[in-house]
Amino acid sequence: MAKTYKVAGMTCGGCVRSVEQAIKAAAPGASVSVDLASGKVTVDGVEEAAVAKAVDDAGFEFRGAA
Repeated sequence: MAKTYKVAGMTCGGCVRSVEQAIKAAAPGASVSVDLASGKVTVDGVEEAAVAKAVDDAGFEFRGAA
């Protein structure tokens, strides 16, 4: 089941790629969709704690459920 989270600090396409790659590295095979305009990340196949750690480790701020 897909879940959507808020992520702060994304300002460009490079940021989007960084967040996507970080989450996919934490959970290979996960489905990840990032919406730069809204600052939301939708993931399927990843626990919230793993998403939070991946986002924070990539240098962005995980803000919980959207």
